Amino acid sequence: MTNSDRTTPRHIAGAAAAPAGAYDADVVILALDRAQDTVAAITSALAQIGVTRHVIVVDQGSRPANLALLAAAVEGRSDATLVQLDRNHGVAGGRNRGTGLGHGRVVVALDNDAEFDEVHTLARAVAALDADPGLAAVGFRIVRFADGADDLLSWGYPRSLLPRAAETFEAATFVGAGHAIRRRSWEEAGGYDDALFFCWEEFDFCLRAIEHGWRVRYRGDIVVRHKVSGEQRFAWSGTRWFHFVRNRLYIERKWGASQLALLPRFCGYLLRGVRNGVGWQTLRAWPAAMRLGGRAERRVLSTAARSYLDQHDMAHRGTLLARLRREVLAALPGRG
Repeated sequence: MTNSDRTTPRHIAGAAAAPAGAYDADVVILALDRAQDTVAAITSALAQIGVTRHVIVVDQGSRPANLALLAAAVEGRSDATLVQLDRNHGVAGGRNRGTGLGHGRVVVALDNDAEFDEVHTLARAVAALDADPGLAAVGFRIVRFADGADDLLSWGYPRSLLPRAAETFEAATFVGAGHAIRRRSWEEAGGYDDALFFCWEEFDFCLRAIEHGWRVRYRGDIVVRHKVSGEQRFAWSGTRWFHFVRNRLYIERKWGASQLALLPRFCGYLLRGVRNGVGWQTLRAWPAAMRLGGRAERRVLSTAARSYLDQHDMAHRGTLLARLRREVLAALPGRG
């Protein structure tokens, strides 16, 4: 578990621990208020059939009344556990700690404002990994809860692949709102990097998994319905863009990029940030990324890993002019 501390989560309700014997999957759900949506996510996970599973709910600072609602949702159950952490460790840290509480051979993460599309979704995700031993992770199709249309705010792949949202393709990452990770690949790659807190943690994990010889696949036939709630989400005008830029630069530093080599990427982010009214966040992100990168162990991607990324990511991003239009001059998602 990358950069995780030894703080023991406080047991609140449900089973004191995951079952002692072997089982298929852990479903990890992070909670921070938004109790009604979180209870619906828990209910959706507990309704999954055709698979043995344990539901792990990790609260990171909900108010007492909301924590009580979460506790009621798992009270007396042997297949679910609710714990509370000492503070908000972010998405990366929270999922690290939740994953560490179980030992299912597959780890499935579900956002607390999302639900599985139907009762066999979890079983199908486990079967997808079982069918291909070389897969580290499977990313699900994320659709809007209200109407079933693709959630464009949760599309984490090259834009040119969006017409293939209902299909299957090899990928360089997955989207955190709904995905399945083989625990063996999780352990081999070292889990998430706590320092990222929020944003790019999935890509960072995938880089390490790909470097270890694993592959990642998007499955458009395995679906999660996302409520796209604004409550407790990072706004672009708040800290979201800061984390987006800082974390992406930090990841490049970890993989050996010099500050000089990062300047073109930073300038692109600065241009996009100014265009979207968040230029100051971009300027803050540079020194923060350099500080984090200065403390990180440096790695170098192998030729095989770079070839994989070129084939399953860069090849779909188009020409330099197309990338400039789509990735630098474009409005941030949800802002236009």
